[in-house]
Amino acid sequence: MSKPEFFLTPGYGPLLQKELHYSQAVKIGNRVETSGQGGWDDELNFPASIENEIVQAFKNLDRTLATAGTQWEHVVHVNSYHVGGFPPEVNQTMTRMFRHYMPQHSPIWTETGVAALGLPQMRIEIRVTAILPD
Repeated sequence: MSKPEFFLTPGYGPLLQKELHYSQAVKIGNRVETSGQGGWDDELNFPASIENEIVQAFKNLDRTLATAGTQWEHVVHVNSYHVGGFPPEVNQTMTRMFRHYMPQHSPIWTETGVAALGLPQMRIEIRVTAILPD
């Protein structure tokens, strides 16, 4: 078994590791798992609209995947966690981001409504699994 390699997303990653003692991604062999990424900026500020928060969460995942040596084309599984239910703009924005970041494939997806996330302002958190080619 390969030894795990842990990664911090440039910008907010070192702050979250210092404050909460966790990493944004781990690579074991050809598998990369991310922790949940929110729609925050590097200072942990959130956009006003849920659509922009979802878009930013995908951008943060893009940075996190790149830091761990992979990209969206290798993503096979997405988990998304949502506060506030599923108004139409949530699934519309999620679908638009899937098509933008993964135009050549459709990953499996588990979408879950939750009462709260790790920071009080958060309305979305997304984590992914990527499998690197052999």
